[in-house]
Amino acid sequence: MQPADLTTLVALTHELNIACVPARLEQVHQSDRHTIHLQLRTLEKKQWLLLSWHPQAARLHLSAPPPKQPDTFTFSQQILHQVAGFALVSVRLTSPWERVIDLQFAKRPDDEVQWHLYLEVMGKYSNAILVNANGEIVTAAHQVSSKQSRVRPIQTGDRYELPPALLEAIPSLSESFDSWRDRLILIPKEIKRNLLSNYRGVSSSLVRSLIAIADLDGDKNVADLTLSEWEALYQAWKIWLTSIEQKQFYPHLESKGYSLTPSLSHDRSPSIPLKKEEEDNSPTFLRRAGGDLKLLLSVNDFCDRYYSQQTGKVAFQQLHQQISQAIQNQLAKLNIKETEFLDRLKLSTQADDFKDKADLLMAHLHLWEIGMKEIKLIDFHSEASVIIPLDPTLNAAQNAQSFYKKHQKQKRAAIAIAPLLESVQQEIAYLEQVSTAVSLLEQSELPALQEIRAELAQQSYLKVTAEYAPRPKTNTKGGKNKSNRTKQEEIPDCHRFTTPNGFEVWVGRNNYQNDLISFRIAGEYDLWLHAQEISGSHVLLRLPAGAIADEQDLQSAANYAAYYSRARQSDQVPVVCTVPKYVFKPKGAKPGMVVYTHEKIIWGQPMGLRGKE
Repeated sequence: MQPADLTTLVALTHELNIACVPARLEQVHQSDRHTIHLQLRTLEKKQWLLLSWHPQAARLHLSAPPPKQPDTFTFSQQILHQVAGFALVSVRLTSPWERVIDLQFAKRPDDEVQWHLYLEVMGKYSNAILVNANGEIVTAAHQVSSKQSRVRPIQTGDRYELPPALLEAIPSLSESFDSWRDRLILIPKEIKRNLLSNYRGVSSSLVRSLIAIADLDGDKNVADLTLSEWEALYQAWKIWLTSIEQKQFYPHLESKGYSLTPSLSHDRSPSIPLKKEEEDNSPTFLRRAGGDLKLLLSVNDFCDRYYSQQTGKVAFQQLHQQISQAIQNQLAKLNIKETEFLDRLKLSTQADDFKDKADLLMAHLHLWEIGMKEIKLIDFHSEASVIIPLDPTLNAAQNAQSFYKKHQKQKRAAIAIAPLLESVQQEIAYLEQVSTAVSLLEQSELPALQEIRAELAQQSYLKVTAEYAPRPKTNTKGGKNKSNRTKQEEIPDCHRFTTPNGFEVWVGRNNYQNDLISFRIAGEYDLWLHAQEISGSHVLLRLPAGAIADEQDLQSAANYAAYYSRARQSDQVPVVCTVPKYVFKPKGAKPGMVVYTHEKIIWGQPMGLRGKE
């Protein structure tokens, strides 16, 4: 993920001053520990401004409304308490070549500024700080004590000071080619390193773009560059500085991120011609128009979509790893329990053997002699010789009584262990079902993964947090009768496909959606499918009243049930098919766990769906 550099911040602040200054601050919502959303009302409309101090993605830009979830962060509440109702009168960089943005608020657009909300975009040291008119820090996203930083502590009540000024040279269009080259050639290093270390406002992504525009090798030593290569790089340098000066930016994706700087071939028109490989990697917000890919979004919209996608991927990977690790740890513990219970249950099978030995001893008390450590007797049933160990300190009757006691103890153990073993095996089946659902999710399915996180929190496998608060339990009573459903029935964001005859197939992405489609969505004419005795998704073949699914439709639905199961890599998978009224949730069963009757078997073929989902 590419961090927002100075060029991006210049472009964003320029557009924000046009789009939402002045504007009234109405709401503040913090969606996570690194992001707040400010609702701004202009004369024309309401807009949401996102501010992030994420270590890898600190930025600000207009965005979609924040997710509807409780805001439990004090930072946003303090900003709302102090600044709500004030007018945003300016969004600017504190210095033309510093990555600190100052959002200024006043009672009215023409009044004196009363509040400053500073966003410091500085990698892992990024921060957001609210400062009053006297320059005192009122609140900060990250409080920094004097023990953490002797140079610049940030504490409530302290006087706010800007970060230490940068020492590199300030880029300028007026600088001559010779002066510019002399500065870069002074130390014989790679050209990409010298560009980064000699001038302010230059980032790794910008260096990558400049070198690509000049068609150079960034690893080439400055001492080895030819005059023509220096001139090409200087031309690219001037293009960048001209873009900043004229506030003309051309956002487009590159192989390792994005760029706002046009290439030499760009004619400053809205059209952005791309190479074939660039076009293939372009997002949906670059659309073809008249033979060229026309840029239809502003830098704010571009950044909103880019960072939403990238942060979504990062969040998915982190949450996916957290959930997978928690499930594997829990399964390892349960497998140990299962093994212990099975071993103890195996020992309980010896109960009848103890009783047989006791019966033999009681029938042959006359053969016992003092001090015997074992006795050889003939079995009643097999007539084979049986050697019975004896305790020499006990007589025959006492030894027989000891065997009877062991028989009773083993019988009690078998009765006690059986339900415990069944409970552990049910828990293992549930976690394997969740593990399968997690493994089948793609990076674009973060909401479905968050639902799984909430479900595991509700089942006490993960710690409950405000961000992933568990959903209310679904009332599945009367799930077979449409008249008993709530008026505002929730429609799950499940997979949806179409059979050859146009019927819809719904596939749950997680156990929450599985329960929803099986017990609240399913109608009396629908068909319910699931991989037989294999963890996987619940599948619903939606049929209108009077419609009959033919073999093609059933096979198509069975293929999806097989594909979205743990047996995805198999050639054929047995899939059960039944009417929803024959699908039941046992009392106390975990989410997604059901029993069914009146089923028939269809052999699903998941192989044909690979690459088509």
